[in-house]
Amino acid sequence: MKHVTILVPNEAVLASIVDARTMFTGSNDFLEAMGKSAGFAVQLVGLSKDVKVHNGMFSVHPDVLLSELHKTDLIIIPAISGDLEAALKLNQDFLPWIVEQYKGGAEVASLCVGAFLLASTGLLNGKECSSHWKTAPEFRAMFPEVTLVDGRIVTEQQGLYSSGGATSYWSLLLHLVEKYAGREIAIMASKIFALEIDRKSQSPFVMFNGQKKHEDDPIKKAQEFIEENVAEKISVEELSSKYAIGRRHFERRFKKATNNTPVEYIQRVKIEAAKKQFEISGKNVNEVMWDVGYSDAKAFRSVFKKITGLSPIEYRNRYNKEAAVA
Repeated sequence: MKHVTILVPNEAVLASIVDARTMFTGSNDFLEAMGKSAGFAVQLVGLSKDVKVHNGMFSVHPDVLLSELHKTDLIIIPAISGDLEAALKLNQDFLPWIVEQYKGGAEVASLCVGAFLLASTGLLNGKECSSHWKTAPEFRAMFPEVTLVDGRIVTEQQGLYSSGGATSYWSLLLHLVEKYAGREIAIMASKIFALEIDRKSQSPFVMFNGQKKHEDDPIKKAQEFIEENVAEKISVEELSSKYAIGRRHFERRFKKATNNTPVEYIQRVKIEAAKKQFEISGKNVNEVMWDVGYSDAKAFRSVFKKITGLSPIEYRNRYNKEAAVA
């Protein structure tokens, strides 16, 4: 039997604690219904016996204190909320324990922005990680030695797991159940909890909002120019000349400031504009393509799918109300 420790951090997102517990205890129920032994011993573990979450709105009462638990097999780090830097300070006493358990053979999985707590241990340095797309700029600024992977729902490296944003952590929980209890139980869990199994990408859900929390004013102006001229064909040469910066130097500064090359940024701005039109208008794919400055249908489809994981028509059919009803 695998011992699963679900941490109860201060200012945790309550749903991620409850959902993780539900997944593993539910898997036990499925195993026992098949005449097999339960696969997981599940405990909630905290720094105190009364942990306040959601600004004190709720309390969680862990089964055991962190100081009382000396060995586990799998650590689940739930999402945390509010001011992330403040939340990390409140939960710093978890960090040495997590590191000690990992070095002793335990695996560690973070759910959504629980990745901030996992990254704070230093265990992710030099490795890849998934988290919520919305907090990506903040994560990269705080943990430059960790490679945040855009779009991916589940990342696994050397016994360290992380998941994409919000409820996509269910995909990681299914992944862990499959690893520890087998494919049959994971499929059963996906059916009982009405979850899509083997979902790989959170790209369709990402809303691009260019990173502007930097102090490079010419680059910020270039970003604004791109966003205000979404229907125009803008070249890197035009941008570098407009702001009197040599092309190579402009590209380096742009990448450093925004985490995108100028070409990537132009593409993402155009595709975000296209997504919004698909969601709210009755325009067809070609009309939207022209509105965002593309004249080559093949190129538009290719870039759109690369960024969103869906073709333009798939995206429109999924998110446009009239198309969905039809």
